[in-house]
Amino acid sequence: METLANLESFVRSAETGGFSAAARRLSLTPAAVSRNVATLERNLGLRLFHRSTRRLTLTDTGERFLLEIRDNLEGLQQAISSVATNGAEPAGMLKVSMGLNFGADYILPMLPAFLACYPGIRPDWQFTTRQTDLIAEGFDAAIGGGIEWGPGVVSRTLAPLHLIAVASPKYMKKRRPPTDPTQLSAFDGIAWRSSRTGRVRERIMRNIEGTSVPVKLKETIVLDDPEATCRAALLGLGVTLNAVCHVLPHLESGALVRLMPQWYIDEGPISIYYASRTLLPSKTRVFVDFVADAFRRQRLAERFAGSIG
Repeated sequence: METLANLESFVRSAETGGFSAAARRLSLTPAAVSRNVATLERNLGLRLFHRSTRRLTLTDTGERFLLEIRDNLEGLQQAISSVATNGAEPAGMLKVSMGLNFGADYILPMLPAFLACYPGIRPDWQFTTRQTDLIAEGFDAAIGGGIEWGPGVVSRTLAPLHLIAVASPKYMKKRRPPTDPTQLSAFDGIAWRSSRTGRVRERIMRNIEGTSVPVKLKETIVLDDPEATCRAALLGLGVTLNAVCHVLPHLESGALVRLMPQWYIDEGPISIYYASRTLLPSKTRVFVDFVADAFRRQRLAERFAGSIG
C-alpha cells in the first residue's frame, strides 16, 4: 500500500502544476514532494508526470490515476482530520490575503474577538492590492471581490460588490446633479485604471427597474488604485465610481455625496475564498464561519448594496 504522503504529494502536484507550489500547500520542501512522487512512480512502475524545467504535466496514465484516487484520498484525509481534531482547539498559523483598505476597515476590527475565541491561532495576514495565487502561495484563505480563481478554489459569499457614483459636496456645490448615467460625461472624472490590465473599463450601470446603461467617466484624472480615486474625490477633484464598502464611511460622515441614488454597478460578490470545501483545517473553518457570521450580525451585505437607494 502506498503511504498517504506519496499519494497526497502526487495529487497536489497535479493540481498546482509543480513541486514547489505543492510543497507550499503541504508545508514540505519541494525536494520532499519530488521524492514522494518519484517513490510513488517507482512503486507503481508507472510514469505519472512529464517533467520540464517550467512545469509538470500529467501523462495519460497520470490523468487516469488522478481521477481514480482524488475523491478517495480526500475522503480518507477528511476522516483522519476529523478524528485528529475532535475536541481539540483550532490552532496554528492562519495565512490570509485581503485588500489593504477593505481589510483594515472591516476584517482587522474582527481580530480581537476572533483571537479571544481561538487563542491558539496565529494570524499571518497580508494586505495587498495584487491578486494572490491562493494555492501556490500557501494561503489558507483570501477575501476580496471581482476575483476569478482557478480550479480547486471555492468561495462563500459575504456581500455584494456594488459601485456607485460619488463626489464631494464642495465639487457639487454649483453643479446640477446628474439624473442618469449618460450625464456623467459632463463632469470631471476620476477614473480607475486597472493595474493588472492597464485599461480603464467601461462599466454598466443599472437601476432597480432593470434598465442598463454603459458608462465610462471622462478621464480628467486617471489613477490605478480605487482608494486613491476615493481620496481624490474627497479633495473635490471630480466624480468617481467606487465600491460602496470603500466610500461608506465618507457617505455617513457627509464628506462625500452619492449621485443618482437609484443607479449602481454590479461587480459580483465580495467573498471569502479557500482551497477545499472538504479538506478544511479547523483553523480555516472557524475563521470562515467567524467572518461570515460577523458580516451577518453587522448587516454588511445590506449596507454594501448599491441597489438600496
